[in-house]
Amino acid sequence: MYNKLRLVYHRFKFYYSVNWTKTLYFNFKKFPFDVAKKLPVYFYGKVKFTSIAGKIEINAPIRKGMIGFGQAYEMNTIHKGTAEINITGTLVFKGSVQFGKDYFVIVKTNGYCEFGHMSSLASNGKLICTDKIILGDYARLGSECQLIDTNFHQMIDTQTGEVYKMSSPIQIGNYNFISNRVSIMKGTVTPNFCTIASNSVCTKDYSSFGENVLIGGIPVKLIKNNISRDWQGEKENLNRWLIV
Repeated sequence: MYNKLRLVYHRFKFYYSVNWTKTLYFNFKKFPFDVAKKLPVYFYGKVKFTSIAGKIEINAPIRKGMIGFGQAYEMNTIHKGTAEINITGTLVFKGSVQFGKDYFVIVKTNGYCEFGHMSSLASNGKLICTDKIILGDYARLGSECQLIDTNFHQMIDTQTGEVYKMSSPIQIGNYNFISNRVSIMKGTVTPNFCTIASNSVCTKDYSSFGENVLIGGIPVKLIKNNISRDWQGEKENLNRWLIV
């Protein structure tokens, strides 16, 4: 009896946490009816839809709640109510994806953003895509991380007059563990099985470091070889607890 009551309680708590108005509106606005009725995207807590005029695709088997915006999978339990999405470009999901609380996601008109299976952007994360941002499978970003593929303003060399490129693609490899408060700026490329230390600033292609590396710093440098999060040991638990 206790276990049954506990299960009912957790189900009630879960369904109470879903923002059903935004969830229903988003799914039936953006997907064909056969997809929308399965409710593949859940929104939790307060969120502002500045725009959802862009293209939203799910290139994976459709499951209820497979993509969670504001999903409670971290230690913090309170939504501040500052979550905002502005999608006028293309946003693609290739499996289950988690966004923490109070995220800020912008994909501009000519932008393309892709999330691999079990990739995530934790609470207070910021993603601004004007060109291209791709996250591989199990590319998991900690709280207060930001991915920004543009300088926002045109920069020039004041001596030569050279005009610097304002935007450049970002590509995060598979099985990346990115700690909190990491800034990933335009032109960043990371290899598979890469760990990035807290408070680092990434600005270039680090694929030459190879796989199973720890990198970090300002600017980022190679810290340690032959090191990785225990993905095989954790993968089953990640799937069990994070896939709705």
